[in-house]
Amino acid sequence: MKRIAVFASGNGSNFQAIVNAVKREELNTSITLLVSDKPGAFVIDRAMKEEIPTFVFAAKNYQEKANYEREILKHLKANEVDLIVLAGYMRLIGETLLQAYSGKIINIHPSLLPAFPGKDAIGQALKAKVSQTGITIHYVDAGMDTGPIIAQEAITLSDKETRESIQEKIQALEHRLYPSVIQHLLHKKEVFHQ
Repeated sequence: MKRIAVFASGNGSNFQAIVNAVKREELNTSITLLVSDKPGAFVIDRAMKEEIPTFVFAAKNYQEKANYEREILKHLKANEVDLIVLAGYMRLIGETLLQAYSGKIINIHPSLLPAFPGKDAIGQALKAKVSQTGITIHYVDAGMDTGPIIAQEAITLSDKETRESIQEKIQALEHRLYPSVIQHLLHKKEVFHQ
């Protein structure tokens, strides 16, 4: 069975959606590790409740990114991780992990990339008064939300939308699409992007 690690920095609703998909047997994988850069993030409580091992760190305790990424890499190797799934992880992945897991790191972003990369994509969409936004699942490269796109799904926005209403629609999409894309990537013949 293929093994995944989930990286998350916050509440962990996408992490929970992935866990639930595994429990429902819609996603045939083992979540062997949660990595979080925010001690105290609610996602850590979620992982502990599910008895999923965690590696939690604070970037400020390391001189540079390569140092904590080497530490993460030890945990990934020890847990025999096949695919890294970013689910609200608010850090750019550095060279250490990109080299070790080339073509095996994916991310979910709350916009139709290349529109609205980076932080607060929902706020960016509201400000731009677009009629559509959505989600993108993509491979991770050294840039900010610039890797090759795997899947996208759009939602239509009315002129009455609020940040909260858009967030709700986006999360419903994410929780449905991300587990199914992970399942597809783990079980297709040509497993990973090169």
